[in-house]
Amino acid sequence: MSLLYSGTLRRSHRKVCVSSTHAYVFSNCTHGQAQSVLLTFDLYSTTHTSFNIGPQKGEFLDEIVKREAPRRVLELGTHCGYASVRILRLLPPSGKLLTVELDPLTADRGEEIILVAGFKHQQFQVLTCSSAEAISSLLSHTGNDLLDLVLMDHDPELYLQDLLALQRGNLLSTSCVVLINRALTPGARDLLEYVTARPQSFSMGRQLDGLMEIRCHTAA
Repeated sequence: MSLLYSGTLRRSHRKVCVSSTHAYVFSNCTHGQAQSVLLTFDLYSTTHTSFNIGPQKGEFLDEIVKREAPRRVLELGTHCGYASVRILRLLPPSGKLLTVELDPLTADRGEEIILVAGFKHQQFQVLTCSSAEAISSLLSHTGNDLLDLVLMDHDPELYLQDLLALQRGNLLSTSCVVLINRALTPGARDLLEYVTARPQSFSMGRQLDGLMEIRCHTAA
């Protein structure tokens, strides 16, 4: 099987999963209740393929958000909106989430689920573009506010170049936390090597089933 054909199959499978996940959650959750949305996601994932981080990693994410109380959060990889909902329900009143999704269908489905969970557009924004495009235009969405938390859950092979772009743009707060999912996959190896080689700029935090915490120490 060619790499091109294999990649096309994966994208097609992902779109089917997104559509079926969205339909199930939309039809079975209690609208306006974020916790009901999350529980419905979790119930669906017990019997179906899901690209969400799931409840165990979700609780780890919750701990980070509660501890950091971030005002500005960037999520790379919206998927169906599961992590977005987890983050939004714990943000301080002044907090805002920017979530980035390359695929338009997935972005639309994810945005609808976030709205179903009871959140308003003043609290979040879905950017339908590549991670590189989103980072290059980030200041137009955040003004002078720097990022306190970044969740990378898109293509692991893009993790390093996106971290470098965030650094070059001086977009990270002085103690920003970067969470990377699928940190143990080959695609994330370049980022991990970069980070571990610079202990003066980064420190490795906890890791749970491939969801890894990295603390940035570089000044903006």
